[in-house]
Amino acid sequence: MKLEGKRILLTGASGGIGEALAMELAAQGAHLLLHGRRASALERLRRELPHPERHQTVTADLGSHQERARLLQHPALEEGLDVLINSAGCNQFAWLEDQSSEQVTRQLLLNIEAPIQLTRALLPRLRKPAIIMNIGSSLGAIGYAGYSVYCASKFALRGFSEALGRELEGTGIKVLHFAPRATRTHLNSEAAYAMNAELGTHTDSPQDVAEEAVIALCNETRRRWLGWPEKLFVRLNGLLPAVVDMALARQRPIIERHARRTASPAPAPAPAHRSDRACATHEKEH
Repeated sequence: MKLEGKRILLTGASGGIGEALAMELAAQGAHLLLHGRRASALERLRRELPHPERHQTVTADLGSHQERARLLQHPALEEGLDVLINSAGCNQFAWLEDQSSEQVTRQLLLNIEAPIQLTRALLPRLRKPAIIMNIGSSLGAIGYAGYSVYCASKFALRGFSEALGRELEGTGIKVLHFAPRATRTHLNSEAAYAMNAELGTHTDSPQDVAEEAVIALCNETRRRWLGWPEKLFVRLNGLLPAVVDMALARQRPIIERHARRTASPAPAPAPAHRSDRACATHEKEH
C-alpha cells in the first residue's frame, strides 16, 4: 500500500513507538488522526509533523467504554479510514503475586479488549482496500517470567490478528501483526532496563522499530517479527518449547531479583499520572 494521502488512525501516538510511527507515516504523506491520553503531547507532535494541517488529534482513555465512544464520534472518521494501527498499550514488569488487581485489569483492557472493541466498531468505516495493523510483541509468542499478564494479552492479540485476518479474507481488508522485541522508551521501568543490561538483551530504538513497521505496512506483510535471536526463539518456542523452558530457567534468578526489587507487600493501584503515561504508547518489554 502506498501511504500518500491515506487516512490513518494511530492509537498510542503521544510517546515511544507511537510517536516515532507518526513521524514515519507523516513523512510518507499519510493524513493522521493521532490518539493518546495527553493532549499537550499530541498537539506538540502534530505541530512537528510534515504538513501539520493534514493531521488531527483525539484524546481518550481506550480502557473506558465511554471514552472509546467519544473517539469514534470524531469528525475525521466520518470520511472513513484506510488504515487502523492499534499501537496503544501498557505493561507491568513484576511477579504476578506482586501486581495489584487494577494493574492486571489495566493491561488486559489496554492491550487486548480495547483493540478488539475499537476494531469491531471501525470495520464498517474502513475504505476498501484497507489495512488493520496490530502492534504486538515478541512476548506474544514467548512466555517470559515477570511479564505473565503482558504475555497473556499479547498472545491474545496475535491470535486475534490471525483469526480476524482469516475471517476477512477476500473482503479487501487485510490484518497485519507486527511484533517488535525490547525497545528503548522512557515508559519502561528502571528494573526492566537493569535486567536487560545484566542479561545482555538487545534493544531497538523507537525510530528503528517505526521504520520497520512502515515497511511492513507498505509491503502488507501479514506477520513480522523483529530482532535476532528473538525470531529464532519464537520459532523454537513453537516447535520445541521445552528447549526454551531450559534456556529461560537459567535466567530466572536474575529476572526475579529485578522484578521483585520494587515490589511492595500490598501493591496499590498505579497512580493516575503513571497510568496516563503507560497508556500513551506501546512500550516494549523484556
